[in-house]
Amino acid sequence: MKKSPPANKARIMAVEIVYEVMEKGAFANLTLAKMLRNSSFSAADRHLLTDIVNGTVRMIKHLDWVLEFFLRGSIEKQNPWLLSILRTALYQLMFLDRVPDYALVNDAVEISRQKMGAKMAGVSNAVLRNISRNLDKIKYPDEPLGFYSIYYSHPKWMVKLWLDTFGPQASETLLAYNNSRPQVVLRCNFLKCNREELIEKLWEEGFKAQTSPLTTWGIVLEDSPQAISETASFKKGCFYIQNDASMLATAILNPPAGARVLDLCCGVGGKTTHLAEYMKNQGEVLAVELYSQKLELLRQNCQRLGISIVKSLEQDIKTLDNKNVMTSYLLLDAPCSGWGVLNRRADARWRKNQEEINELTQLQSQLLRCASTMVEKQGCLLYATCTINRAENEEIIERFLEKNQHFALEGFQQKLSFFPLDQQDKTNAAQGMLTLMSGKYGTDGMFYALMRRKNFK
Repeated sequence: MKKSPPANKARIMAVEIVYEVMEKGAFANLTLAKMLRNSSFSAADRHLLTDIVNGTVRMIKHLDWVLEFFLRGSIEKQNPWLLSILRTALYQLMFLDRVPDYALVNDAVEISRQKMGAKMAGVSNAVLRNISRNLDKIKYPDEPLGFYSIYYSHPKWMVKLWLDTFGPQASETLLAYNNSRPQVVLRCNFLKCNREELIEKLWEEGFKAQTSPLTTWGIVLEDSPQAISETASFKKGCFYIQNDASMLATAILNPPAGARVLDLCCGVGGKTTHLAEYMKNQGEVLAVELYSQKLELLRQNCQRLGISIVKSLEQDIKTLDNKNVMTSYLLLDAPCSGWGVLNRRADARWRKNQEEINELTQLQSQLLRCASTMVEKQGCLLYATCTINRAENEEIIERFLEKNQHFALEGFQQKLSFFPLDQQDKTNAAQGMLTLMSGKYGTDGMFYALMRRKNFK
């Protein structure tokens, strides 16, 4: 009997990661990054693995809808390994045009044989070949909520909220963007080089790169022959990986060289390091974060980027002594639902529920109140999130301003004159609050509210 050829190693690993994520609750991005670090895959197999894992986890609801038509028994009753194999194979069959059907089916059958034995390999073969013959006959729900939820693979309660808030057209743009492959954008470190010099270096290293049309710092990668973090340009600190929408925080706060900036909930330092670069590495940025592992990454980023003015502090900002940290420039990058970055966090849409969002809003309000006590008279407070949820954004700010009348919104549209905002977003920015909808400008979703403390109180 002729022996079957071995399955592609990237497809085997994809099945194993999807199994860990869907059956054991592992985080897709962390598990994928760990596996890639420990592998010797070619660039093509790295891309294939990343595509399969992130795409399968994103589209799991859509995939399970299709599988239900071809499986005996409900999804919940299936062998977990069978499910992981069928989900990853079906994702390739439906959404990756460059993968030949026969190759992915053959690999799925072989992986099934390895994980479950010959009988289940036969099941995988029969199901996938049946689906392949009948894909054009799949029916989706007729009513809008059911259709959007299944077709674009998002929780039904989330889709309903967006339809009610933004309407069908904007919601569909948002849903489609969340399922697109994340664009890689670099923030040029002007302390080391300018954009033209960096683009030239990247081309020399095999990357197709061009200036972003959205910001003065951004560079868009069109092709990645290797991990960008392995390049000489990265190791020399010539750039930081950051979406254009996130870069706007620095322009809105607009601290001059020599200023003292307080960065609360700084994380690993994307906005922190941008502030320091913007200030020409003159002055001080005090970066406060609760988690020590994030601060260690921040320190590594500062060292790589050649930044010396960032001082880190591991502390809960609710316990900070405000008298020792008063400033005229404060950024609160509040913890949030992350709905603005769902296309780069494959499993995030499945990890939050409405109750958790309600708890988040209470924390956000508390953090904003604490932050406000650290702003000097005539100082600015920038509240930022990477979500598009009104409950975490506009409603937080409106309640805060009602109770804290010594603060007022301050327009910042002129500070973003380089960014191609439409007329409605220009009006919103001029009034002091701006929501960048995910995908509207080809960027992540972000929210910004700039407030100034008045002289009294």
